[in-house]
Amino acid sequence: MLRTLTMVFAAATIFAHAQEPVVQGEVVELTAEIASIDHDLRVITLEDEDGETEEIYAGPEVKRFDELKVGDELTFRYYESLVSRIRKPGESAPARSGGPSIVRGTGPKPSATLSEQLTATVTVKAMDPGAPSVTVETENGRTMSFKIADKKNLEGVNVGDRVDITYTAAVMITVK
Repeated sequence: MLRTLTMVFAAATIFAHAQEPVVQGEVVELTAEIASIDHDLRVITLEDEDGETEEIYAGPEVKRFDELKVGDELTFRYYESLVSRIRKPGESAPARSGGPSIVRGTGPKPSATLSEQLTATVTVKAMDPGAPSVTVETENGRTMSFKIADKKNLEGVNVGDRVDITYTAAVMITVK
């Protein structure tokens, strides 16, 4: 299935398939090999170690697209950050961030780091005020755990509540 994602968003697609909870501070790493490249459509087919494939669109943001070759290994390192805000229903929404930030690598092989502040509507499954941390279920059924930047964000929040969380996610993509 063709996904109209830029190369830097590829990891978000791949990691969305993961069934294990992602915990703040944890680095999830995945390596996939380029199985084919359609240079006209800018579509790259990646194959992981289990033989699973994923097609991604490498938009014009991928400045070094022409340097990619079949057989290149791409490593994705996905970092998830602290929850900076929990918004309860009825509270005003935070101002929208300016979108993703891309920092391109300058080494001999293409690379980039993408980071973005995200807001998601989730259901609280568990809380640990001592850590402080929260475990939530996303709208697509994925379970994620986050540390909370300020434990005051947990005040008035209960297990089962639907809330909006604001957090920062980052992915680093390198070609080997």
